[in-house]
Amino acid sequence: MHQFLPYAWFGGRCVPFAEATISVATHALHYGTGAFGGMRALPNPSDPGEILLFRADRHARRLSQSARLLLTELAEETIMEGIVQILRANRPTTPVYLRPFVYTSDLGIAPRLHDIETDFLIYGIELGDYLSPDGVSCRISSWTRQEDRSLPLRGKISGAYITSSLAKTEAVKSGFDEALLLNSRGKVSEASGMNLFIVRDGVLITPGVDQDILEGITRASVLEIAQAMGIPTLERPVDKTELFVADEVFLSGTAARVTPVRRVENTDMPSQRPVMGAIRDRLTAITEGRDPAYDHWVTRVRLDG
Repeated sequence: MHQFLPYAWFGGRCVPFAEATISVATHALHYGTGAFGGMRALPNPSDPGEILLFRADRHARRLSQSARLLLTELAEETIMEGIVQILRANRPTTPVYLRPFVYTSDLGIAPRLHDIETDFLIYGIELGDYLSPDGVSCRISSWTRQEDRSLPLRGKISGAYITSSLAKTEAVKSGFDEALLLNSRGKVSEASGMNLFIVRDGVLITPGVDQDILEGITRASVLEIAQAMGIPTLERPVDKTELFVADEVFLSGTAARVTPVRRVENTDMPSQRPVMGAIRDRLTAITEGRDPAYDHWVTRVRLDG
């Protein structure tokens, strides 16, 4: 059962969650003409009057850029104002996941992005572990990741997630936890809503931005942390067979954070994951505000204003 925060940001103000409703004729509902973000908000373990946001500026920038792909303008400052207000209205005491969403709110029936009304909302949900921190099993999906020439994959466009939904359900219905999608060139792209990393001979490898991936913020953070820790990194195409011979495989994302892959298809992955473990520990310390070197990645929101 989902535990939504009591207040949402809707129509430019905080309203009770039950009142943040849209018409059944809403354009985005029918055509997928929306873009969303995801942001984790963590009560400061050492200060209950403060909420910690991980790389909030990057999340706001990506959503603003996603809005431009829908031919609308949504300022980063507008996004952050809504985030701050919804946190102060709800005063969460447990970790939550915030979902800001820009969408075509028009009630017309023509599939278009010109001469159309848009709106912006935010809601939140209590969220601990999205995937098991002990590891997940993955299958190679029969569905193919879309190409950037057919969908603007640099943004989190809501309509694009039909492929992720099909792949995720296919994986679960066939006995796995998660799906891994190949792109149209047969290279590994990403999971249903996460980026993918492998480790081979001490080198951290991830598909590059030319492999039809979402440019994940956690992905970029993992790469930067690894480089600072002296771990060699490569962004390059990854073949399917590399998954089966890798020393480590793991996923990254705002919801998933850093999650190990314990099995791919019928192949068990090594249980020792020193590279992933070191990165995950460092990332956890950063998000909890315990790493001064990365304090600039943490936005601190005072609940009392």
